[in-house]
Formats: sequence, structure tokens, C-alpha cells
Amino acid sequence: MAESKTTLPTINARQQVAKSRLLSIEQLDLTFSNGEQRQYERMQGSGRGAVMIIPMLDNDTMCLVREYCAGTHSYELGFPKGLVDPGENPEQAANRELKEEIGFGANQLRHLHQVMMAPTFFSAKMDIYIAKDLFPEKLEGDEPEPLEVVHWSLKDYQSLLAQPDFNEARSIAALMLLIDQMRSANE
Repeated sequence: MAESKTTLPTINARQQVAKSRLLSIEQLDLTFSNGEQRQYERMQGSGRGAVMIIPMLDNDTMCLVREYCAGTHSYELGFPKGLVDPGENPEQAANRELKEEIGFGANQLRHLHQVMMAPTFFSAKMDIYIAKDLFPEKLEGDEPEPLEVVHWSLKDYQSLLAQPDFNEARSIAALMLLIDQMRSANE
């Protein structure tokens, strides 16, 4: 096992260099334990956290959504996701996002894993949940158009991975974590 480096660099100065409605960019002047000095920039998100949910209609059928993604100016297939609203915990946010995006709530939400997006430059964390024992309930969401809900057999996960519009790394990670967990449970 590799030895981990535990001495964090000293932050000598920090300055906000850009800000939008969703994030800010901060410049850090750092001194590392070996005396080296560097300037880093990092994006700071809302600080509220985010959730992604793998909704299971039954033991084999997952629900995904196809939605517009401005970053790639395309429609992408992935699992429901969203930000944690003020006053919510991640589990409450997961259930709300399910109701907004696929029209179901969950009686059972199980935390699968927490992932980070580009931690070298971005502080965003996302909690991934498996949702089971679904019940119909629709909440109004903030999407500009209805999302297409797509049902997919978990047994056919390899064809999902081959889909040209299933590209988002967090959705792929969530799927593989689910597959791994299910394999471990069956051993």
C-alpha cells in the first residue's frame, strides 16, 4: 500500500477571481511542506452538496432520465440528480429529486457511495443512493421541459454502457458501484 502524504500545504492568501450564480473561482497562494510555492485556482460550488439516485422499479429495472446538458449542448441519459436545497439533508434531497424528475418517491433509500468531481480543481461532492420500494408522487421541478424517463434492465447494463448518450462519469460510476454491490451480495 502506498504511503499517503498528510501534510497539507499552507494557504498564504486566497482571493475570489470570478463568481456566477452557481459557482465561484478562488485563487490560492500555497506553500508546500518542501518549501515550494504555487498558485492554484479552484472552483467552489454552492457548498450544499448534490445527490444522484438509482431508482429501482423492481430488482432488475432501473429508471434513468434523458435531459438537456448545456455543457455539451446535447441530450444525455443518466440517473436522476440535483442539488441539496437549504434545510434539506442529502436523503431528503434524493427523495425530492426522484419526485421531480421521474414522478416517484422512495420508501427505501440506501446510501451507496460519495463521489467527488475533479477534486484537484473543484470541491463538489455527490452522494449516490439506491432507491427501492417506489410509489407514485410527482413534484414540480425546475427543468425547462419534461424529462424523458427510460427504463433499463440491470441485466442489460453492458448495452447501457455502450449507449452513445450514456456518458456522464458519475452515472457510469454509480452503475458500476451498483453492479459491484449486487455481485458482492450474491457471493
